[in-house]
Amino acid sequence: MHLVASERIKLFSIATPWTCGLFALVAMAMPAAITALSASESHLPPTVASTQFGYQLALIAVLLLGALAVTSEYHTGTIHGTFQSVPSRTPVLVAKAALVAGYAFLLGEAAAFTAWLVARVLAPDADLALDSAADWRIVAGTGPVFAAAAVCGVGVGLLLRYTAGAVALLVVYPLMAENVVLLIPRAGQAIHRWLPLNAVTKFLSGHGEANAGRDGGNATVLSDSPLSPGWALAYFGAFAAVLLAAGITKARRRDV
Repeated sequence: MHLVASERIKLFSIATPWTCGLFALVAMAMPAAITALSASESHLPPTVASTQFGYQLALIAVLLLGALAVTSEYHTGTIHGTFQSVPSRTPVLVAKAALVAGYAFLLGEAAAFTAWLVARVLAPDADLALDSAADWRIVAGTGPVFAAAAVCGVGVGLLLRYTAGAVALLVVYPLMAENVVLLIPRAGQAIHRWLPLNAVTKFLSGHGEANAGRDGGNATVLSDSPLSPGWALAYFGAFAAVLLAAGITKARRRDV
């Protein structure tokens, strides 16, 4: 536990968790407010899924949170003092990942429920009650997804070490990379079905039950992953674990 406490002091002594946290909250709440207020003009009634329309931007903030928690230490050199005090490296890096994941989980729950509440206040006549498993999954499921995404960010930070490279990768990949794969002739669709962010979208959105059966509109486009929602989350979690393990392995070999 002393490792987690030490990592907590280091993490929350920098601006990264507060900045990324605030951005994630705004990124979730603002689109929810806009979709609720513009429902009559767009002729798309608000749904539980539409309250989570800002999920992708908030996810980027969480990925950056994980990466910056690592690269900021490499930048300042504090990581070397940490490695001297814990020569095996693995326990301290696991503690760091666990701490960031825990914070991301709480952030995801707070952002998702805040966005849902904002939409309920601005569109009181809309059917936004959480009265099905799909409704609860797309809102409450944001926390586990953000936790796994934060672990992915830590893994990328350990692999790249440099802030600029990590930020570039973790911004471009969610916004472009998985969609660009679809342009690959013949194999693009088959590859895309198994990409991590596409898979975890299946966990949150399912078959569109929380969006009145619509695909897209004022909510996230549905995933074409062949996995069930539960297995999709497990798949994303396994991907995060592999990425973290790769980062720890590289750190152990490089920083000796």
